[in-house]
Amino acid sequence: MRKILVTGANGQLGSELSVLSVFYPEFEWIFADRTKIALDDLELLKDQLNEIKPDIIFNCGAYTAVDKAETERELAFTINHLAVELIAKYTFKNSVKLIHISTDYVFDGSSSSALNEEAETNPINVYGESKLAGEIACLRENPDSIIIRTSWVYSKFGNNFVKTMQRLMQERDTINVVNDQIGSPTYAADLAQAMVDIVRSSNWIPGIYNYSNEGEISWYEFALSIKELRGYNCNVSGISSSSYPTPAKRPEFSLLDKKKIKEIYNVSVPDYKESLEKMFV
Repeated sequence: MRKILVTGANGQLGSELSVLSVFYPEFEWIFADRTKIALDDLELLKDQLNEIKPDIIFNCGAYTAVDKAETERELAFTINHLAVELIAKYTFKNSVKLIHISTDYVFDGSSSSALNEEAETNPINVYGESKLAGEIACLRENPDSIIIRTSWVYSKFGNNFVKTMQRLMQERDTINVVNDQIGSPTYAADLAQAMVDIVRSSNWIPGIYNYSNEGEISWYEFALSIKELRGYNCNVSGISSSSYPTPAKRPEFSLLDKKKIKEIYNVSVPDYKESLEKMFV
């Protein structure tokens, strides 16, 4: 029985993989939170990997506090770069399959058409820089690994935009949401299923893949969809990013092109609204 190690077990993606795991008893699943896999302690991480001896690693753990990363650069790079480098070395040396999760924040947002896997990277914040460094290290140390870039992840677990909007729309009469950042959300349950489909497939084609739900929307339009599907009465207004300054800059356009993952792995990529509805059921 092949052993799958999932890092970041308590995160959105790790939690959705945990829900999914009961349907795939052909794998032995190990869900590792910070106590089992220390991505911020490289010496300990090395020992933990040698102890667990996985056959497959889903590296979902990451430093994801985008604004905080601006002042916690060293910690962000330790988790998103150096730990990934170590995991990639381990997986290459021990012939372990690795799927590493990355982000649309490796792009600068200057494109006006959907970004494919070959598009030029140019992160505009520390989080994006650390994730790009992790991608580069991952492919350098283990050319047989798979990297999946995703965007705007949400689920019924953890903290995310959908949950924040639900809370605010019930608490307030009016809210403002930025309308000039364009991309597509990702329901973590859909991405989790895609990852399982990849490891169950007879294909293993290494490299970078994009995965998010279908659709090209702004955060404002995403908020309107949440309002509509939940039947909230709150008034939602669109504002520019300049009216809502944050410590870290965000890409204005980071829509991902999903052709490659659909063609090679034939995975399902539902429309964003369909998946949002599914989460609310």
